[in-house]
Amino acid sequence: MRIALYQPDIPQNTGTILRMGACLGVPVDVIEPAGFDLSDRTLKRAGLDYLEHVQLVRWRSWEVFLEARAPGRLVLLTTRAEQSYVEWSFRADDVLLLGRESAGAPEQVHAAADGRVRIPMRAGLRSLNIAVATAMALGEGLRQTGGFGVVG
Repeated sequence: MRIALYQPDIPQNTGTILRMGACLGVPVDVIEPAGFDLSDRTLKRAGLDYLEHVQLVRWRSWEVFLEARAPGRLVLLTTRAEQSYVEWSFRADDVLLLGRESAGAPEQVHAAADGRVRIPMRAGLRSLNIAVATAMALGEGLRQTGGFGVVG
């Protein structure tokens, strides 16, 4: 299983997700352009000394990512999905794809996704923090596939 961040724009969230990837052995793809310098000290602060342990792949564009990415289904986490992430049948080679914190995922990303899932929330509330949402969906995916403790 992998995490892919589409043009992330908050370094603290990206750092937290990179740290989670390092701790759980889950590779992280960052699809640029990001809304910040990936060498930003805030990113390093959020990831602490875990950044050297994460399998990070940077892609210069969405198109390059689509052409050369790892195999597996693209599973988009989005508030626009009908299906809950706990109802989705994850596979070990799924790529959990998340959009920008400020704008979500554009139509071209939705169109490329093999599946779309959401986290059920109370009516009237917009969304969770992207790092929290990633942890919830990734945790369920790893639980379903027996991926906890498996270094990727």
